[in-house]
Amino acid sequence: MKTISIRWGVAAGLLTLVTACASGTAAAPASPASAPPAARLASCGLTLEVPAPPRRAVAMEQNAAEIMLALGLADRMAGTAYQTDPVLPELKEPYARVPVLAAQYPGREALLATKPDFVYSMRASAYAPEAAGSRQDLAKLGVPAYLSSNDCEDQALIPATAEFEAIFKEIDDIATVFGARERGQAVVADLRRRLAEAERSAPQDLDADVMWYYSGTKAPAIAGDPGLPGTITKLLGARNAFADVKQQWPEGNWEEIAARDPDVIVLADLTRGGDGDSAEAKKRFLRADPVASKLSAVRNDRFIVVPGSSMDPSIRSVTAVEQVGQGLARLYS
Repeated sequence: MKTISIRWGVAAGLLTLVTACASGTAAAPASPASAPPAARLASCGLTLEVPAPPRRAVAMEQNAAEIMLALGLADRMAGTAYQTDPVLPELKEPYARVPVLAAQYPGREALLATKPDFVYSMRASAYAPEAAGSRQDLAKLGVPAYLSSNDCEDQALIPATAEFEAIFKEIDDIATVFGARERGQAVVADLRRRLAEAERSAPQDLDADVMWYYSGTKAPAIAGDPGLPGTITKLLGARNAFADVKQQWPEGNWEEIAARDPDVIVLADLTRGGDGDSAEAKKRFLRADPVASKLSAVRNDRFIVVPGSSMDPSIRSVTAVEQVGQGLARLYS
């Protein structure tokens, strides 16, 4: 594992601690004695050393931004980007106070113009050459860059399955970097409580094959076994119709889908406006297509709708468990 050491001269006495409230309001300046220690953590094959809590962080996409906002870090954010869904209602006000750098990923020059001292993304594509550039290159400029373990640049480093413990660890990592461990622990404790309740409330002895349909019509993106949808399906006692596919989001075809004939289809509701993105667009296509219209789930109107962003690991993922669990209970009660 490579180690990237980042040092810059920010006096500890000038740092502002994050309060435990989700609004992102900053507390009074901390004294040197109370300033949190340096953070050292692993991120997709790199070890980041952050000697002081960042004050000008950039979240490269919405899921990263929402984790930071849930930790009360709006006042520590110099920018965000790539909004894919309406912001969570409870985070709408602090989100509105963070500058939006680009409709999708900001380029390297736009990013560096904000003078960031920390960059965070849950998607490796944020660190592509046409976006922020590599994390190694950012490190050379004195900017540590964190990447979610669910989408490492080196796919060999991505865990075989997407587990909720990885999401909880990521929240703790970000809280640690910003000296907000107590707030992070409170956020994770609430998510754990909700996850346990959703699992307890799930239908028992469920005999159902579930297909997760993300986007596209001609070559639909569906969920294989390794991603979060596969984990949620198992947690709720159902079967992933494509559990034998060892890719997170493979391109499917309707003939193969028809051969498997799923009992339930979970539809991602995306607001970006692409082919088959919204849940309603998916339903229209499924009901009109000569092959898809014959699926049992389509003929019996067995659909469950969740926001597209909740199908990838994020602070919304527990909500996806709750929504799918409630949908299955409705369909099979």
